[in-house]
Amino acid sequence: MTISELKQIFKKELSAIYSESESTELYSIFCSTILGLDKFQQRQSSERIITQNECENFKKIIGELKTGKPFQQILGETEFYGLQFFVDKNVLIPRPETEELLELAISEIKKLELNHSVFKILDIGTGSGIIPVVLKKHFPDAIVSAIDYSEKALETAKKNANFHHVEINFIHQDYLNENLSEVYDIIISNPPYIGIEEETEIANSVKEFEPKMALFSPTSNALIFYEKIAEDCKIHLSEKGMVFLEINQKLGEETKDLFSEVLSEVHLVKDLSGNDRFVFGKK
Repeated sequence: MTISELKQIFKKELSAIYSESESTELYSIFCSTILGLDKFQQRQSSERIITQNECENFKKIIGELKTGKPFQQILGETEFYGLQFFVDKNVLIPRPETEELLELAISEIKKLELNHSVFKILDIGTGSGIIPVVLKKHFPDAIVSAIDYSEKALETAKKNANFHHVEINFIHQDYLNENLSEVYDIIISNPPYIGIEEETEIANSVKEFEPKMALFSPTSNALIFYEKIAEDCKIHLSEKGMVFLEINQKLGEETKDLFSEVLSEVHLVKDLSGNDRFVFGKK
């Protein structure tokens, strides 16, 4: 079988669940991984014969993709903010909106004026550790900490931190039921914010393969994490400190209101799709 023939089989097998453009992109991604060929080389090597082992690898991948399993989990990695990160079933696959959150945070942190030179950052619900890793790379002198309830997620986060050679203080903690012990200059979070009643709106490929505890609020109150963060800002956010949050687009004003009495300024920001997606402010 040639590369050209394999491509046609790949696209045909996945035609029921992926569009032609999606299956073409997926084919290119796995061609790069399995055959070591970039898009240009794939075109130039269309008549190359595929080995039996390579065929078996593609057959296995096609089977996994047919179940709806995200290609990032099949690969075991994904690209985020220009960096490679390990991902697995224990962590959320990072979304473009979280890249926007980091762009906003990095831009605003650069303007931050504190009475001390070394500042402390806390990420609440860190998952794969993408947020603290990116922030530590941009602010290497900062003291960065990250909390998560899942020990498995923290294992992946530590793996990512080690891969990128950054030092992060990972904390295993049930944030909603435990108290913070320090004061931070930056608190950032992309917590579970999908309401239980919204579960039917979420694609099965997300619900079945990504951790529900990272997606859905643990109670009927979709704002429970934001209420706790707002309360913690009273004691655990330094003067002139800042908060950056990714939020439920349906609850923008409600989320902003939680911080209006805690912070001196609060902003509700839309994402590139025009949805209310971020709340940030300064104490």
